[in-house]
Amino acid sequence: MTTLLVLLAGLAGLVAGAELLVRGASKLALSFGLSPLVVGLTVVAFGTSAPEVAVSVGAVLEGETNIAIGNVVGSNILNVLLILGISALITPLVVHLQIIRQEVPIMIGASVLLLLFALDGRLALHESALLAAGVVAYTVFLVVQSRRACGEGIADYDAEVRPATAGALDASLPVQLLLVVVGLALLVLGARGLVHAAITVAQQLGLSDVVIGLTVVALGTSLPEVATSIMAAVKGERDIAVGNVVGSNTFNILGCLGLSGLVAGTQGLQVPTAMLNFDLWVMLAVALACLPVFMTGRQIARWEGAVFVAYYLAYTAYLVLAAQQHAAALSAFSTVMLSFVVPLTVITLVVMLVKSPNPSSA
Repeated sequence: MTTLLVLLAGLAGLVAGAELLVRGASKLALSFGLSPLVVGLTVVAFGTSAPEVAVSVGAVLEGETNIAIGNVVGSNILNVLLILGISALITPLVVHLQIIRQEVPIMIGASVLLLLFALDGRLALHESALLAAGVVAYTVFLVVQSRRACGEGIADYDAEVRPATAGALDASLPVQLLLVVVGLALLVLGARGLVHAAITVAQQLGLSDVVIGLTVVALGTSLPEVATSIMAAVKGERDIAVGNVVGSNTFNILGCLGLSGLVAGTQGLQVPTAMLNFDLWVMLAVALACLPVFMTGRQIARWEGAVFVAYYLAYTAYLVLAAQQHAAALSAFSTVMLSFVVPLTVITLVVMLVKSPNPSSA
């Protein structure tokens, strides 16, 4: 009963926090001279990644590095496949040109960098420092870039938006900041409650630390992204919905693992062999798949969202079957995926990439 209450309280905190965060962040966008896209890539993305940071750093301090790394890798896979998938099922997501030309390549670059660092089975201290420095440089670059491009947006805001919302409670800057802070606090507290409850259940089912990190903890810490992106999609804030996911993935690798590695010190973070041989490659493949999908008409259609969700369910099923050592079922499942589903998907993505219009001319 206690676990159920914690679970329900966590869900309530996530829903309320997502509502406040999206409202406050969208109003803050032009107030600070930042586009909604950059707010999604920075304020919202970094804020909703706070649970990943808290859980991964806490896991490192407790000596559970498998959960720390699995949390980030699993969250990145979930963010693209499940969150964007569900958001696109709610409403087709228009993808901003900047995401295609700049943010997705940065996310892919961060994924490749992590894979290269992990090839020796360990994320060393100096490698973690490079990741942490990367997130600082990335954030500064986005803010400077956005402020240069949004001068006209600020003028339009002062002339049109501010007078129209002058009587609204959230029209003032202090209230907008308060909404963001309270929203983030509710998201973090809600995620913590859900994670603790979910881990208790998973351990009772006999799942390993690696599988718990990749699935249960990843889902729990990604619930802020789930709630925020879905809420943003419902409200029509499509830039925030997509930018939140891409920004969160970049921050998870650079910021979350960078900080976790720094906390680990000279011993570094050990990368489980199973994760190196499979899950890190899945994370990279999912990041690469974003390019052809996003470039097709510069949107994520509902059918593409359905494919994303189906792939996440398949990935989770594979992990559970492997953890439970269902040899016969796992063998049949792997044969179907490798012989039919994966080749068909690769062919489809290649065709989509070839036929997609040039983003620079769109």
